Amino acid sequence: MLVILNYGVGNLKSILNAIRYVGGKAIVSEDLKNIKEAEGIILPGVGAFKPAIERLKSMNFSLDDLNVPVLGICLGMQLLASESYEGGRHLGLNLLPGKVVRFPQKVGKIPHMGWNRVHFLRDHELFDGIENGCYFYFVHSYFLQTSEDFVLSLTDYGIKFASSVARDNVLGTQFHPEKSGKAGLKVLENFIGFCKK
Repeated sequence: MLVILNYGVGNLKSILNAIRYVGGKAIVSEDLKNIKEAEGIILPGVGAFKPAIERLKSMNFSLDDLNVPVLGICLGMQLLASESYEGGRHLGLNLLPGKVVRFPQKVGKIPHMGWNRVHFLRDHELFDGIENGCYFYFVHSYFLQTSEDFVLSLTDYGIKFASSVARDNVLGTQFHPEKSGKAGLKVLENFIGFCKK
């Protein structure tokens, strides 16, 4: 059973439906008991960093003692970082060393919204069966700067940024797999398989 963490952001139902569509079992919950019993945790992501991290802290949520796979999606991926500069400086969950910063004006229209290519830097089972350079759906104004050691893929939007990351059992996608058609569903299916291991 996967737990889609309910911490006051949007898009929970879309992720739940996508997980069920590919044959996974999931619930939406903020109950710490459910979280501790989960085989995998998804941090969804539509919203702003500050209220999201404040809500997580008010829930006494911590992944430090949980030895299960975690998938952060969009804002959920950014929350995994050490810090964010969205609306000031805010400390994140610090599961992925790095900082979340705004796109520079030179890239053009912000937010980065719509379909864009994802180019894999290395193999990872999260992308098994997915063609390199495949399109995924993005909606974001900020992106994660982290060590190359943790970057699975890059996407170009005036600058190249990390569109997916991994550090041990902690994974993140800046794109929305639940909005990315067949390729996105395959990512979620692969995450379910990753959790079963």
